[in-house]
Amino acid sequence: MNLWGLLLKLWGWKVRIRAPRRQKCVICVAPHTSNLYFLIGLASYSSMGRKANFLMKKFWFFFPLGLLLRAFGGVPVDRKHAGGLVDQMVERFKTVSYMNLAVTPEGTRKANPQWHTGFLRIAYGAGVPVQLGVIDYRRRLVIIDEEYPLTGNIESDLAGIKAYYSGYADAARKPEKFKV
Repeated sequence: MNLWGLLLKLWGWKVRIRAPRRQKCVICVAPHTSNLYFLIGLASYSSMGRKANFLMKKFWFFFPLGLLLRAFGGVPVDRKHAGGLVDQMVERFKTVSYMNLAVTPEGTRKANPQWHTGFLRIAYGAGVPVQLGVIDYRRRLVIIDEEYPLTGNIESDLAGIKAYYSGYADAARKPEKFKV
């Protein structure tokens, strides 16, 4: 057991990751109602010998914090960059050999039934699969079991993904803030 696995065990968490190991993929993670999910998700993925990437404002990547964030898989995002976030991430997928990009489609820790579609547009543009990740706070279980079969139709794919997560309505640390 590695350090991440030991931490999870001490915290009372279990990890179930059955989705195939990929060099490149987008991991849709929900629910996202607490900042604790970041640590739990990072520890869970790392405990399985995998490295997840995550988006963070470029502002936070100053020395020495930037070194630590990059080591943990952080990807600096320049919101002022022409072309937008989706284009930046598609280009990044094309230029790196490994990227498992974890994205929270809710875009906030508040109740938001209007999920962002950027994670789908990134996956379409980069030609990578979308794996579905759940941080089930009630059961203290992190799950990444499935890859969603993308159709290329944003509305249809988002509806299908939200239907999957509707089965986890009670999983959020703050269930009143999780809306599909």
